[in-house]
Amino acid sequence: MSFRSGFVTLIGSPNTGKSTLLNAFADEKIAITSSRPQTTRNTIKAVVTTDDYQMIFIDTSGLHKPKTKLGKYMVNAAERTIGDVDVVLFLADAGFKEISGDELETIAHLKRVKAPVFLIINKIDLTKKENLLLKISKFKDLMDFKAIIPISALKKEGLNIIMDEILKFLPEGPRFFPEDTLTDQPEKLLVAEIIREKILYLTKDEVPHGAGIEILSFKQREDKDIINIEAEIYCEKDSHKGILIGKQGSMLKNIGAQARVDIEKLLGSKVFLKLWVKVKPDWRNSEGMLKTLGYK
Repeated sequence: MSFRSGFVTLIGSPNTGKSTLLNAFADEKIAITSSRPQTTRNTIKAVVTTDDYQMIFIDTSGLHKPKTKLGKYMVNAAERTIGDVDVVLFLADAGFKEISGDELETIAHLKRVKAPVFLIINKIDLTKKENLLLKISKFKDLMDFKAIIPISALKKEGLNIIMDEILKFLPEGPRFFPEDTLTDQPEKLLVAEIIREKILYLTKDEVPHGAGIEILSFKQREDKDIINIEAEIYCEKDSHKGILIGKQGSMLKNIGAQARVDIEKLLGSKVFLKLWVKVKPDWRNSEGMLKTLGYK
């Protein structure tokens, strides 16, 4: 078989497991995960290369009704990727019996897409078989999917089936990335995303998606195998700043400690991480701040 290559986008409602699936395909932590919806802000690519093919998977934020300029950026990025790929993976949560309004809106978009669309029913490990079959039946009535594949991204069940089906639709082509590439994302962005993930995890519902990360400094020490990283955490309210810092700095220390563990795994080096917190009211509606934080 000649070499095949192409782009595959992951689309779906927030919190359906797109980032978890992306990481499972890459067998590495590339996209941050969280139980909170709309975790992914950038279109993050994972590259999977074998002797026979190269698949470039694109994670998106999911389609939703934006309330801020940041939200509009996220939706526009998701919509762009749908129309410019070889295969679309539409993720749905097996745990919900009914099809949501967001899913109906996404299907309306997907009906205009020329690329083949697969329905990926995720989180089958968390639902009963009869609920799964009922959901599949309802989706079948709405759109003619090229494939319907139940999976558990968390347990990596069903991934080989997805890959085999994708391969049927990939065109012959070159390697777009060197064979040892896992992602096209710069290290600074990945580091910022790891810090943001720890904020989402540790602050729960206390600090909403009003946290943005700017990497101020990223330098290798000349005398030691240590990378110095300094980052600013932006939030929108003084009350959020207090939560992020915590009593006697306890929350900020915890965020930094947990982030450092994942950053060291990512970079393969010891890391000295310094964090600051600054209030920037309504930064998610500021064009300047969005550009500063990499949302272009």
